[in-house]
Amino acid sequence: MRNKVVSLALSSHPGPAVAVSVVAVVLAIGLGLDPARVALLGVAFLCNQASVGLSNDWIDADRDRAVGRTDKPAALGLIDVRTVRSAAIVTAILAIVLTLPLGVAATAVHTAFIASAWAYNARLKNTPISVLPYIVSFGLLPLVVTLARAPAAFAAPWAIGLGAMLGIAAHFANVLPDLEDDARTGIAGLPHRMGRRWSGIVITIALVVGALLAFFGPSGGRTALQWVGLVLTALLALAIGLALRRPPTRALFQLIIAAALVNVLLLAFSGARLLA
Repeated sequence: MRNKVVSLALSSHPGPAVAVSVVAVVLAIGLGLDPARVALLGVAFLCNQASVGLSNDWIDADRDRAVGRTDKPAALGLIDVRTVRSAAIVTAILAIVLTLPLGVAATAVHTAFIASAWAYNARLKNTPISVLPYIVSFGLLPLVVTLARAPAAFAAPWAIGLGAMLGIAAHFANVLPDLEDDARTGIAGLPHRMGRRWSGIVITIALVVGALLAFFGPSGGRTALQWVGLVLTALLALAIGLALRRPPTRALFQLIIAAALVNVLLLAFSGARLLA
């Protein structure tokens, strides 16, 4: 039983699940949501992201097995694929149910977030519009949080745009290390069709546009964080551009992660500026 629990946890892609949930919680705290709403939102997003990770490992079990993935319990036979499928469905339902106390609007948008991510796993990852679910889900993240307020409010367009830019960067960066394995099993999403170099260029542009949205989007005077974020993103984008002149290395991915983190911090610590 202990091994099954560990395998399920690993199948949920715990790193990204926790990271996205933390961003949602920080946004909620910055907007002044009461502790009960913050807690509900955090657990709902954790279930949301767990369901996405589990559905990925369930749907891709055969493909992961074919390319010899050693980090996927279902592909290694450490846990039954049907168990992973059941857990994916249960956590998706839990994510939606936990959002209900936060309001109908927040629940509807959160449901759309989950449906978009599942659509990627189920079908869209192998199409020219593979980036679309990332744009939709990441763009909806700040909106779920602002709608979870009492009273509910819409997120500012710049915040939704920044979320969408992070989604684009996340999609291309997530796929880059697996291009060869994906090609062996017939996966051909947008990054596969564009290739490594152009995918890196897209990541760079998305992160720079995100930083510009965070700088020019919010009304009022510019904060120190906005200035620091803009300068850091510009420097990191320059470094990424230089790194793209060579074959991708670990340093390139570290630069991409650093630039994405700057954008995440700009979004997470915007406070009331997130509101339309």
